[in-house]
Amino acid sequence: MFKKVLIANRSEIAVRIIRACREMGIRTVAIYSDVDRDSLHVRLADEVYHIGPPPAIESYLRIDKIIDVAKKAKVDAIHPGYGFLAENADFARACEEAGIVFIGPPKEAIVAMGSKTEARRVAEKAGVPVTPGALEPLSDEEIFAKAREIGYPVMLKAVAGGGGKGMRLVRNEEEMASSIRMARSEAKSAFGDDSLYIEKYIENPRHVEVQILIDKHGNGIWLGERECSIQRRHQKVIEETPSVIVDEDLRRRMGEAALKVAFASGYYSAGTVEFLVDKNRNFYFLEVNTRLQVEHPVTEMVTGIDIVKEMIRIAANEKLAYKQEDVKINGASMEFRIYAEDPFNNFAPSPGKITALRLPGGPGVRVDLGVIEGAYVPLEYDPIIAKLIVWGKNRIEVIERSKRALSEFVVKGIRTTIPFHRLTLEHPKFISGDIDTNFANILLEEFKARRPSEDLRDMAFVVASIFEEMKELRMVARVTAAYKEGIDPWKFMGRKLQMRSCWF
Repeated sequence: MFKKVLIANRSEIAVRIIRACREMGIRTVAIYSDVDRDSLHVRLADEVYHIGPPPAIESYLRIDKIIDVAKKAKVDAIHPGYGFLAENADFARACEEAGIVFIGPPKEAIVAMGSKTEARRVAEKAGVPVTPGALEPLSDEEIFAKAREIGYPVMLKAVAGGGGKGMRLVRNEEEMASSIRMARSEAKSAFGDDSLYIEKYIENPRHVEVQILIDKHGNGIWLGERECSIQRRHQKVIEETPSVIVDEDLRRRMGEAALKVAFASGYYSAGTVEFLVDKNRNFYFLEVNTRLQVEHPVTEMVTGIDIVKEMIRIAANEKLAYKQEDVKINGASMEFRIYAEDPFNNFAPSPGKITALRLPGGPGVRVDLGVIEGAYVPLEYDPIIAKLIVWGKNRIEVIERSKRALSEFVVKGIRTTIPFHRLTLEHPKFISGDIDTNFANILLEEFKARRPSEDLRDMAFVVASIFEEMKELRMVARVTAAYKEGIDPWKFMGRKLQMRSCWF
């Protein structure tokens, strides 16, 4: 087993990996940029190294700097987490050339699965259903022709993409030219490659993925599915397992299909095979994420299998300790991504200082945290600051427990997606499980339609803030003092206080 591992990442995933390593008796090395100097992952690691200024391209994406740190720290292996260099074959190759183990799949599998078109070829060859579309990068003219052939609506996707970057839904030919320009520009900026391919868009699909583990000795298992249909800008916001649409037969067929794709690409390590499921419960291969997923904790909660530790053991050339019959789904789980975003302003980023932080607890509640009170949330990186993961014996219990946990989750100083999650849990469609990838848009449109005027909204914030102050027995003194100084107490309270979670 490894003696020392470098985590080539930051925030909550770096913390998650550090904790797994510590339980395995492995020393950890963290890297940080200027704005992450006081971050939680820096405080928890055994050794820390400064990696550069805030822009990721000058710090967390600098392969040369990370390899230099790894050599200086004399690590055995590097775990990339997710995002940044996690699915970068050049990084895996650089680790190999430096004699350092890359905790992830082989570079060949990253290349094959990192290309969405090549991944579709592999899936099709393995006998796994794929959506109609092109299997190669296309020119603008070829995109127009293919769209006419398969019929609108269609989805443009970046060949080297992921996380919703370089992706555009095109409903008719009039939208195509501008959509191609925007998709190519975004793909070039995010991945350095503006190649696009095209797929038939499946109306109102569900996004369901399968977690797999494969060792270097040819053993592989699937760990059930995760429902990831609640998304904003094609990026997941809430995930759960099991999916209400998946029965035992569909689960088995999707699990076996996921392993077929992985084995066909020479894959090992943890990975996720993603599918779209239509209203008739037909499933279609979407892509393979050749890394640890943000939502891996929900699978851990229902299977009891520590996916991060298994990744490390696989990288250390150990055989899987589990067979397929050992995998049991116990209860249900949901994950809520806590983003530093304003969900009621098109999920706009909300950077700033976290002035107060209170975490939920109790049975079945887990928080994977990447920040501390007083920390500054920068604009340069992904805005996720924490993940709330909740377990229960069934979906109903998870929903009720999640409501309670979210009501206890307090983040002040910035806006977060916590109010969005609370709205979701109260929505009849979510409660019944009648969701698809358009749910978040529908929810927010409904919210806007019934939202009070701005004046009433401002008053609601003030009233809620005063209510919080009354509970702390400070409201009367503050308002009285403001009044004596000639300050309008309503404006004073609205200016000074921030409601922790408001429905308006």
